[in-house]
Amino acid sequence: MSRISVRGFAVASATAVTTVGAVVGVASGSTQPSNDNLEATAADTTLLADIPMGQQAQVQVSSLTQQADAQAAAADAAAKKSAEEAARISAAKVAKAKKEAAEEKAEQEREAKAARASRDSVREASTFSAKSSYSVAEVQAIARQMIPADQFQCFSNIVDHESSWNYQAQNASSGAYGLVQALPGSKMSSAGADWQTNPATQIKWGLNYMNSRYDSPCGAWSFWQANSWY
Repeated sequence: MSRISVRGFAVASATAVTTVGAVVGVASGSTQPSNDNLEATAADTTLLADIPMGQQAQVQVSSLTQQADAQAAAADAAAKKSAEEAARISAAKVAKAKKEAAEEKAEQEREAKAARASRDSVREASTFSAKSSYSVAEVQAIARQMIPADQFQCFSNIVDHESSWNYQAQNASSGAYGLVQALPGSKMSSAGADWQTNPATQIKWGLNYMNSRYDSPCGAWSFWQANSWY
């Protein structure tokens, strides 16, 4: 038993209406189409009335099935397109995040490398020859060689306020001593026995103190600005 397409069903129905209209037209006196045309049309058309009742139901079911299949295919195509677009957007976001993370990591590595280079370039207090006295310019020159370049200005700001770069400065009331005004001054003996007379020893102790307590001289300077002490 062959199935009849939806298109065939529509043509057949239209032909059936046309044929009925022609018959009605004859009855009302209008011009009747030629028998040849009717016969040709009838020969090429299968009317719904000519299909057995069981097959009529099959034609309708077939039509609905085809429509459902077409709708399902369209829905699948739309869903696939949407999924592909979502995947593309997600992949772009992941790629952007990875790029930003890589750039941030590279920047951190550059900063760490620069910091290491700065630390490696400083001199230890023990490398400076001891003198009987030092001018402010000499003390500052020693500090520049011992303090990392990116931290020197912060260190200098604190020393300016604490002792004006006088390595023998002493607070008469508190007993604080030296460039960084250690309290008591004897604390600086951990950096060297010559803490009273050697500015390099005082600078070493002051730098270690600022690093351990405030992470860096700039951290110490930030605290000093807020509290006028450190």
